[in-house]
Amino acid sequence: MGTTFELSAESRNDMGKGASRRLRRTGRVPAIIYGGGGEPLALSLNHNELMRRLEDEAFYSHILTVSIDGNPVQAVLRDLQRHPARPVILHADLQRVDANATMHLRVPLHFTGVDIAPGVKTAGGLFIHELNEVDVACLPANLPEFIEVDVSGMNVGDHLHLSDLKLPAGVELTELHRGEGHDRAVAHIEPPRVAEETATPAGEGTPATPAS
Repeated sequence: MGTTFELSAESRNDMGKGASRRLRRTGRVPAIIYGGGGEPLALSLNHNELMRRLEDEAFYSHILTVSIDGNPVQAVLRDLQRHPARPVILHADLQRVDANATMHLRVPLHFTGVDIAPGVKTAGGLFIHELNEVDVACLPANLPEFIEVDVSGMNVGDHLHLSDLKLPAGVELTELHRGEGHDRAVAHIEPPRVAEETATPAGEGTPATPAS
């Protein structure tokens, strides 16, 4: 993972809804960091900095360096609370990362070869992806930024499932450990859609002229 993300955070003691509202008015976002063998700690983040980071897809599935009062901590973003009508982050949840403990995180799927897949290029089929991301289990050092899915060999009627994905070393799909019936479909190619032609038979469709 060549990309690195850093966030500046400040610890806070002021708690409650009123304190959170006051914090937001100053351009800060109330947040919490937990896990990793440490106690939960209330934080505040710079709203504009967080919004800029969120524009990058990799931010959601990446190990972040969170500088808390100047002390760097490795963490991942676990949850965001957004305003229902405005582009405003109301709260953020971060989880500390233990380098020796298996972690679970959702990572995006990047589909490649769609335009050259025989089912699309030759047969004119429609490529449908049924999943955009998957939940993986791995050590922090093995966490992928995304999982590439090569579909260049797919034909019309072909289906790709979780068990077909090629995973980086040390990475597992948590869904496949839940037992039989959890090998979900990831993508498929549908036959080309033919427009229905509704022809009017000869002699029909012309209203009769009323007799005078």
